[in-house]
Amino acid sequence: MNPRRVSKAIQIGNVTIGGSAPIVVQSMTKTDTRDVMSTVYQIKEVEDCGCELVRVAVPDIEAAQAVSVIKRGISIPIIADIHFDYRLALEVLKAGCDGLRLNPGNISETEKVAAIAQAAKERSVPIRIGVNAGSLPKTANPQLTIAQQMVEAALQQIKLLESLDFDLIKVSLKAFDVPTTIEAYQDIAQRIPYPLHIGITEAGTPRTGIIRSAVGISTLLYMGIGDTIRVSLTAHPKEEVIAAYEILKSLNLRQHGPILVSCPSCGRAEVDIVKLAEQVEEELIKIDKPIKVAVMGCVVNGPGEAKDADVGIACGKGKAVLFKKGKKIKTIQEKDFITALMREVEKF
Repeated sequence: MNPRRVSKAIQIGNVTIGGSAPIVVQSMTKTDTRDVMSTVYQIKEVEDCGCELVRVAVPDIEAAQAVSVIKRGISIPIIADIHFDYRLALEVLKAGCDGLRLNPGNISETEKVAAIAQAAKERSVPIRIGVNAGSLPKTANPQLTIAQQMVEAALQQIKLLESLDFDLIKVSLKAFDVPTTIEAYQDIAQRIPYPLHIGITEAGTPRTGIIRSAVGISTLLYMGIGDTIRVSLTAHPKEEVIAAYEILKSLNLRQHGPILVSCPSCGRAEVDIVKLAEQVEEELIKIDKPIKVAVMGCVVNGPGEAKDADVGIACGKGKAVLFKKGKKIKTIQEKDFITALMREVEKF
């Protein structure tokens, strides 16, 4: 793995992005921001999964004004997603948002950006320049590749903000196409000092979206690129947070919550390993400590194949071996598989 790219650290609320800070996990609510109760409830759900920053859509003044009430009910910093109307950015800054996301394809006029930058600077609120491949500025050069157009759009907005003496900047360049996204981030990572928020936009439902996101995000992280991530899924935002941490855990970049090791099952299995693994996975969601748990379908090979697991079971017909660090501690009956395993997990 390449050394992580050095970037300027910025502060969003009480969360540091960039510099030597850990890679931050964020998500976005799927509720109507004007519905304060539902939005607060959903944010609390993602907080429980370990979400560290949350973004909310701000389509109108009512949504912008709701942010101040939402903030009082949550524990993590809130970022306002602004498109088209710069006045919404000004309103949500008054409401106390911790960060802004602006799309240069939708707000690019100098005087409007200047008004936002001045208000954000007064409050020390960072701005994410969020470029999307599907909404590039109308001035984009068609002779350039999409990735190059994305980079140019970001650089133009950065230059404008810097000319306004504003440098609390974070940048993202997202596309649905993974190679395009990687190309764009590789390019801009060499040109700017600011932290990068990475992800694959409109990635899809969990079945395909997690794969697409994992391929793109993991590739960039392996290259040392990325300071904060979001896995964009057509699903509850809890799924985004869980997937993001699984990506970070797979690269040994962060440990958050359990790691489940489970065999794929085969014709040798004498118990429904798929169902058992799913049940264990559901139980592990409640735990936030970094413990490795194994669910294996073969009594002979299970403990050996998962010997680095903190605790696990290797199943046979009607019974299983319960083991710790590859060492057998006892044999349990099928009716006790979940109870006995989770009892050992709780001891950690």
